[in-house]
Amino acid sequence: MIRQSVVAGQFYPADKAQLTALIEKMVSKDVQKEDAIGLVSPHAGYIYSGPVTGAVLSHIKFKDTFIIMGPNHTGLGKPLSIMAYGSWETPLGEVEIDTEMARQILANSPHVQEDSRAHEREHSIELQIPFLQYFSQDFKIVPIVLGYATTEIYKELGDAIAQAIKTTKRKTVIIASSDMTHYEPQEQARQKDMMAIEAIIDLNADELARRVEKLNISMCGYAPTIALITAATKLGATRAELVKYQTSGDVTHDFSSVVGYAGMIVGKMSQLTKLAKNTVETYVLGGRIISPPDKLPPQMKEMAGVFVSIHKLGNLRGCIGTFEPTQPSVAEEIITNAISSATRDPRFPPITPDELKDLEYSVDVLSPPERVEGKDQLDPKKYGIIVESRGRRGLLLPDLEGVDSVEFQINICRQKAGIGLKDPITLYRFRVKRYK
Repeated sequence: MIRQSVVAGQFYPADKAQLTALIEKMVSKDVQKEDAIGLVSPHAGYIYSGPVTGAVLSHIKFKDTFIIMGPNHTGLGKPLSIMAYGSWETPLGEVEIDTEMARQILANSPHVQEDSRAHEREHSIELQIPFLQYFSQDFKIVPIVLGYATTEIYKELGDAIAQAIKTTKRKTVIIASSDMTHYEPQEQARQKDMMAIEAIIDLNADELARRVEKLNISMCGYAPTIALITAATKLGATRAELVKYQTSGDVTHDFSSVVGYAGMIVGKMSQLTKLAKNTVETYVLGGRIISPPDKLPPQMKEMAGVFVSIHKLGNLRGCIGTFEPTQPSVAEEIITNAISSATRDPRFPPITPDELKDLEYSVDVLSPPERVEGKDQLDPKKYGIIVESRGRRGLLLPDLEGVDSVEFQINICRQKAGIGLKDPITLYRFRVKRYK
């Protein structure tokens, strides 16, 4: 059975070349790829939600199978419907269903039923597939449409998915297809969405369900997200982070009635990031500086400059680092700079204990800076830069949202270091390894 695309020409171009060109504009290149367990990704028309889908998929390592769960907008089919065989067709080609994985989920769950009718006109799964095909042609999917059921049933589905992944030993990413608040004023929609996003960041499925009901958050894919959180935690997830958030109003500039879109990654925290997190929590709660782990992984043994960035619900909360190594190892550099980011960033007050649950961490390990002769050797997505003049130095990390030109990079560095616009400068570039 071939499930043919039903919203090509409506939600996205039906022409292969036009579709590829559109997606090309919405993805990020030269970004650090993460080993994701799962994603939250939106499913509106590509001109509205495509940049969010593109951003979140740009950050992940591709795997063998994508289990894609979407809400049932049509009312057709069984309450929890899975397609277990056949393929899905889009203008970019066909994608085969992972029948073994689908059969294993069916065997594990008393609630999921094999049924293609729920999938015939449903767009929430289809809209993920062309983006996946843009990045790779070597993967399979398991499509699952979720209608109305209880939170406990959605969580039981999550358990069944986690067990199926363990049984098949298939390298898998789980996608919860969901838009956020529908047709409310921009600021009101954003406030509601951040409450739901906060629960997802906490990997708290019950709290997400509670907030959706109590606050009347019209998040259409809350059921797939509850199943995702449950499955991901069973598979060892320890973190979720917001990659990108925007609304339809950011495109139309009509903020009176918008739909929200969030792109999120669920995964395991890297050892470097975990060290930064443990450092901050130990210091903020008890004033104690922890020691490096007894057995350091290779990436913590070397000497390098390190920046530790702390975000709170998607907003910067602290960022302090070193241009070049000041400690005997990256581990000690992380500990020193994590404390500074939490307590000594002059732009923010020190972090308090009640904020710890809302924080996200990233660690950037810098390569040795190299001098460049001109702007043509710089790239704001690929290289960080250091601008130096008469003993003053300003640094900016690469691949920062909103920093799209070399000139903007240089001007920010000038401002940070107090270097005048007419002062002569020397430019350096460096690469980073970003850990989250």
